[in-house]
Amino acid sequence: MAHDHDHDDHQHRHDHPGPGPGHVHGHAHDHTDIDWAAMAPLLEAQAELYTPLYRQAMAWLAREVAEPGLVVDVGSGPGVVACLFADAFPGARVVAADGAAPLLERARDRAARLGVADRFGTLAGDLPGALGELEYPADLIWASQSVHHLGDQRAALAALAGHLAPGGTLALLEGGLPARFLPRDLGTGRPGLQARMHAVEEDFFAEMRADLPGSVAETEDWAALLTAAGLEHTGTRSFLLDVPAPLGDEARAYVVTSLTRLRDRIADGLDAADRATLDRLLDPADEAGVHRRPDVFVLLAHTVHTAVRPA
Repeated sequence: MAHDHDHDDHQHRHDHPGPGPGHVHGHAHDHTDIDWAAMAPLLEAQAELYTPLYRQAMAWLAREVAEPGLVVDVGSGPGVVACLFADAFPGARVVAADGAAPLLERARDRAARLGVADRFGTLAGDLPGALGELEYPADLIWASQSVHHLGDQRAALAALAGHLAPGGTLALLEGGLPARFLPRDLGTGRPGLQARMHAVEEDFFAEMRADLPGSVAETEDWAALLTAAGLEHTGTRSFLLDVPAPLGDEARAYVVTSLTRLRDRIADGLDAADRATLDRLLDPADEAGVHRRPDVFVLLAHTVHTAVRPA
């Protein structure tokens, strides 16, 4: 898994590295035809861009979770967020769990570079089943946009809850607001392009969910689902990422890559005029394109739900 998606996720990783970081990379449907080693730089760039958002969430969690001994990042990808947890909780051991071994190799390398390798581990395998290899229950489990890649989300939450220590917290990142990069009126094409693209993404996301093995339709009332898993819902909060125009080179490259991957996925769901506008936006030689225009930005929100296993 990796951290990148909300309906962001939809853009990239449903295959998933999407605009937006988090994944469960441990599933056959997701994993067989994706070169995760090649995908790693994009996942890392996205998570690094989203770091301010993750730090906000961790500051909130630090007020909810008293000095955890073990933090598990379920769907960690290349370990950017897992290493942020190691920084946020300097007394904790952090385990990055994912189904893609090449990404976990990157996670270990990052931990070594940052000087936290002595309290950083990795766990490879399909999730959540692989968590059965943990040596002891977790005080904090972070699951970022990974549960929605599992067919039976209710069962997945119950499984995650079973790996918490009494009094431990499950922090579930699901939902929020999809990433916006573009003004409503671009000066070319029909206004509202990105809103229409998001509508197409929603349809693709629904199809992705329906096609998962063992897919079960659920009302996405995450507080109720966490309660059904035997946990006590303790809070829900959304965190904003606001990178205003003009963008630096790294953020602009992220927007270009995100829109390129999104075009590859959803172009058939757009009408011919919107496809033509999107192609113009992605033309590096066009002054109206995202490579050059000064008004490109990154704005999104991720929502985190927390719940505690009764002591």
